[in-house]
Order: sequence, then structure tokens, then C-alpha cells
Amino acid sequence: MVTLAEVAQHAGVSASTVSYVLSGKRSISASTRERVERSIQQLGYHPNAGARALASSRSNIIALMVPLRTDMYVPVMMEIAIAVATTARTHGYDVLLLTGEEGPAAVRRIAGSSLADAMILMDVELHDERLPLLRESGRTAVLIGLPADTTGLTCVDLDFEATGALCVEHLAELGHREIAVIGEAPAVYERHTGFAERTVDGIRAKARQSGARILHRPCEGGYAAMGTTLSRIFDERPGTTGFIVQNEAAVEPLLNLLRQQGRAVPEDVSVVAICPEQVATGASVRLTSVAIPAQEMGRRSVEQVVAKLAGRDTEQVELLAPELTVRESTGAAPA
Repeated sequence: MVTLAEVAQHAGVSASTVSYVLSGKRSISASTRERVERSIQQLGYHPNAGARALASSRSNIIALMVPLRTDMYVPVMMEIAIAVATTARTHGYDVLLLTGEEGPAAVRRIAGSSLADAMILMDVELHDERLPLLRESGRTAVLIGLPADTTGLTCVDLDFEATGALCVEHLAELGHREIAVIGEAPAVYERHTGFAERTVDGIRAKARQSGARILHRPCEGGYAAMGTTLSRIFDERPGTTGFIVQNEAAVEPLLNLLRQQGRAVPEDVSVVAICPEQVATGASVRLTSVAIPAQEMGRRSVEQVVAKLAGRDTEQVELLAPELTVRESTGAAPA
């Protein structure tokens, strides 16, 4: 392994000069800096991460808190996490992944140590227990999600209220007035998870404007739970002709059960999904959908962190506008 002293000898400068070039703590002439950087490249020198962290008081690590719960669609969470990791590397940061359901304890552990320079929090609840401690710590942080109170916080998320409204608007324009919402698992609403609550808020607000009736039913996903939920929906609202699905595990069971009941999509009922693009296009009926911009959310969260660490002003709340793609699962309401 090449040492700093060997770089200094190769460049014809002192070891302290090499150190200053690496840390940027002192002004070095352009010609000397170029000579040192050329030697670093030619010798393949890599500064020791621990020494660099001590010298700069930076770890060059971002802590990503992503609780992996069984009631959440893990592929989306991991797509965001991968986007965070790959974007972080382009900015010279590594990612420390925290997947446990530690809540405030995880924030306390990171804030009270030099493990990471900043935090990115996922699976944000409206009244998230992590946030008071996060505000108190003063640590650089970005939320992928939107709590009820965003004061003093930097957040990146899909505009889920606008997403819910867009789904209702599309179905209402096709003449659907009885719309059922197949939601996430009950535990997601019991935790008051932000994205799920805000989607329902947007759906209900747009339904009031358009004169549509909404029936919202949480669902565990899978055939048994979907079968029970679907029976309840048609028992309570037999005239239901439109479905909005915000539950990836329920998509295919819903389509198959509708088919078994002799209800054709989209001739008898229309289905709109809020899901990743690959779920919508891979379903047995290609779904009209609003895609979850997982990669964009991960990328923007890192860019916000990097900007904050550099002392630049950042937008407090950045909501990504939803885009609805019309496919084969929606059509005019039956007469």
C-alpha cells in the first residue's frame, strides 16, 4: 500500500504539503497542487479513511434509516436505498444502512457519535417519534416522507395528496361515481404513515369536488385478505365501478378475483394503481397508474444532504409532481 511519505518523495515535496493538498486546510500553489495530484494518481494512493475522518472531523458517511417492516412493500424501499447509495458515492460518501425498527434510539445513536455526517430517514409517520430528537440534535438530516409538522425539517417525497386526487380525477372523467380504495395493510394506517394518510386525504378531497363516493378499505394483500375485502366492498357498495389500489401485494389478487366474479376490466370495472412502474406493466392487465419515483426520491434526498453539509440553502419541502400513465385497465363507466 502506497504511503503519504512515498507520495511526498515522488512529488518532491514535504509530507505536510501532501496532507494540506488532501485536506484543503492551507493554500497551496497551483503548480505544487498539480504535481502532488499527479503523483497521487500515478502511485494509486488512497488516503486512509480513518485518518481522513480525524483530520477533517468528517466520516464521509450518510446514515440511512429504513425500517424494513413486513407490512411495507420492501422492493420500493430497497430501490430508494440503492438510489441513495449510488448517488452518495458520486459525491464521495458511503452509506450506513440501519434497517431495524429502533425509532428514536437509532437517531440518538447516530447523533451522539461520529458514525455519520448526516441522516436520511425513511418510512416517516405524521407524528414520527424520531423527529423531536432529530430537531434537538441539530444534526444534518433529510426525510424521505412528509410529517404533519415540517418546521425546521428538510423533506423529499412524491406529492401523495396530488397523487390521490389525480387518480380520482381520472376515474371521475370516465364517469365513475362509486369508487373503492384498496389501501395498505391496517398497521400502516394505525402508525399514521405519512404517504398512506396523505393519499387518502387527496382522494377524499377530490371526490367531494367531483361528486364521487369513496369507500376506503385497508387490506393485508394476498388472495384471502383481498377476497374478504372485495366481498365487503360489493356488499356495501354494489354499484362500485372504479378501484384505486395503493397496495402492491393486492394488485394481482384483485385482478384475478374480479375475473373469477365475471367482472371484466375495464368494461365492467376500472382499476388505477399507485405503484412502481414494473408492477403496473407486469400485471395481468396493464394498469393505468401513478408511478412511485423511487430513484428520483433517493437521488434528491442525497443532493439535499450534500447541499446542507456544504452550507448551501436548500428547499425545505420538495414534493415531486405525480404523473398518471393511462393503460388498459381504465375505461368509461358502464351505463
